[in-house]
Amino acid sequence: MTDEHLIEKTKSAEDIYQGKIIDVKKLTAELPDGSEAFREVVYHKGAVALIVTDDTSMYFVRQFRISTDEVLLEIPAGKVETGEHPDDTARKELKEETGATAESLDKLYEFYVSPGFSNELIHLYSTKNVSFDNMELEDDEFLDLVKIPFQELKTCMHNGEFRDGKTLVAVHHVLAEKGYL
Repeated sequence: MTDEHLIEKTKSAEDIYQGKIIDVKKLTAELPDGSEAFREVVYHKGAVALIVTDDTSMYFVRQFRISTDEVLLEIPAGKVETGEHPDDTARKELKEETGATAESLDKLYEFYVSPGFSNELIHLYSTKNVSFDNMELEDDEFLDLVKIPFQELKTCMHNGEFRDGKTLVAVHHVLAEKGYL
């Protein structure tokens, strides 16, 4: 079975915005039945996210997100720069946001954040045998490192303390891996 009956074809693209982190285009799409529709798409270079744990706990960052107008509790993450491999971004972001280095990084999943309007792809990594030193935050980063014991993660999740998708995916992974689900 093919997916040909589902494919939309881009007929034209209009640049709406070109920025440092995202580009936005308005597309004219030919639908599978031959009719046309408009699609607004946010293009993003991709990001990495990190599951950072020790023997008893998982690490998070608390930071203000202007897009949601609130402080969020998230797993460490960062955008992939042009020409940078996600593995290299993961090592860099781990050091920047947590001060940690890891004996190894294992890529677990790739997933789209919100494919209804964006192509942002997150590469989720798990760290092994981390050791902590000083954080190396970028000039525009302000965050706190937070350590939460594994046995508290499920309660935190059910209390709504994790409100972004990458963090929920990561917490579910850790809870399943550690036998708390």
